[in-house]
Amino acid sequence: MDWATPEMLLWLWAIPPLAGLLALTLIRRRRATRRFVDAELIARVVPGGGTSAALWWLKSALVVIAAGAVVLALARPRFNLPGEEPPALNEPARGRDVCIIIDVSKSMLAEDLKPNRLERAKLWVKDVLEVVRGDRVAIVAFAGTAVVKCPLTHDYAFARLQLESLSPISVTRGGTNIGDAVRLAISEVFAFDASKPPEASFRDILLITDGEDHESSPVDAAAKAGALGVRLITVGIGDESEGARIPITDDQGRRTFVTSAGREVVSRLDPKTLQAMALATPGGTSFNVGLGTIELDKVYRSLIGTADKRAADPNEKARESDERHERFQWLIGLALALLMIEHLLPERRRIKA
Repeated sequence: MDWATPEMLLWLWAIPPLAGLLALTLIRRRRATRRFVDAELIARVVPGGGTSAALWWLKSALVVIAAGAVVLALARPRFNLPGEEPPALNEPARGRDVCIIIDVSKSMLAEDLKPNRLERAKLWVKDVLEVVRGDRVAIVAFAGTAVVKCPLTHDYAFARLQLESLSPISVTRGGTNIGDAVRLAISEVFAFDASKPPEASFRDILLITDGEDHESSPVDAAAKAGALGVRLITVGIGDESEGARIPITDDQGRRTFVTSAGREVVSRLDPKTLQAMALATPGGTSFNVGLGTIELDKVYRSLIGTADKRAADPNEKARESDERHERFQWLIGLALALLMIEHLLPERRRIKA
């Protein structure tokens, strides 16, 4: 069992305060009633005999459990029932190896796209991970240095977890060295053997960045990848003309902007570098998104999903955690049933005339 959107589980922390609020409401209501009506007269004066503590606690418990069920449903639990075959579990693994490189430098915090460039890029990649089937994916984060956050895997749930954790602190040094990230993908993610001649690699790099590079020779790195048969697909993000300031928050929670030599830094998209990188690889493509948007899942399907795939390995099975059935419907049904019962239960105890 796993969760498609585990970050929603954080809302479970709201359940105890909800229970406390309901308990406080009952206490205050009973105090208010007793303040104006003598306890012996409540049954005669208040229609229905007054608030029943037992019924109130039962109704409150139903609401709390229903709220918990909704939160769990939003986290989208996935599992297979005993004896239930997940789709494609027994098919030999075949597909392409795709390294997704994401810029996590401070310039990606610019808010010319909402909420900012980095969060928008993560949303696009999340859409991609929803449609990938059969391909192995890896995630590399880079700024002044590059780091492999997720090695090549069929475990898309793990890839999603690593994607959600990306931020400017995912790497140890600031800056933007695109070339180093591409070279890391070649050496560590794809692990090319330099002693062997290049072969049909069935490998792709999907690069998302604002294109600002600090002298890491990105075009040369792309040409090296192209010589090994790796295709590069670049996605340029950010304002190309006016640029945008880079917001930061200090330890006191005050919002300021990144400065250099006493002047605010303005980050601009550099589409020319990204276009040159893509053209240096066989079949490479560059998307100058700018301040617009892109349906990256559809791009993935059209460019990577339809491309040639590596031959199936009969000894390797497709192990995709996504091949578990979602069961959030059960929790939604439970929540609705509990709320209906809560609505039908009387709030006040009945007395005989």
